[in-house]
Amino acid sequence: MITSILVNDLDQKATNLIATYPNQPLLLLFYNNRCLGCTGRAIPLANEFQKQYKSIKVIGIHSNFTDNNTTKADIKSIFTINHLPFPIYIDNNHKVYDDFNCEGTPQWVLITKSGMLFRSIFGSQLGAKNRLFYALEALIEAE
Repeated sequence: MITSILVNDLDQKATNLIATYPNQPLLLLFYNNRCLGCTGRAIPLANEFQKQYKSIKVIGIHSNFTDNNTTKADIKSIFTINHLPFPIYIDNNHKVYDDFNCEGTPQWVLITKSGMLFRSIFGSQLGAKNRLFYALEALIEAE
């Protein structure tokens, strides 16, 4: 059972996602602003999933791999709108990314409302989008 996911909000305040979103199934998107697959495909797909699956909380986690100086302006710079389409947090030193054994970015992690890891899907694998869609449907049925 996952009892905490410690990240920073965009103001660099420590946040535990499990405490912030209790009893909610979570779809975590681990990404990096420098990853073109993340910004060009995964972020828009996360936005679609947020609209389609209202019972699942979509959360972006920007994992820092080279420095920990990512700012709120850096995060917002990839969007063409003035607000974030879903909550985004910062994973300094890619600790949470490592804790979930992510294979790269984008990485999708589904967590049940009771805090159990349901699926983890590397976004660059063949058929990842379909596998993610089916995982979301299965999570909704299971919840």
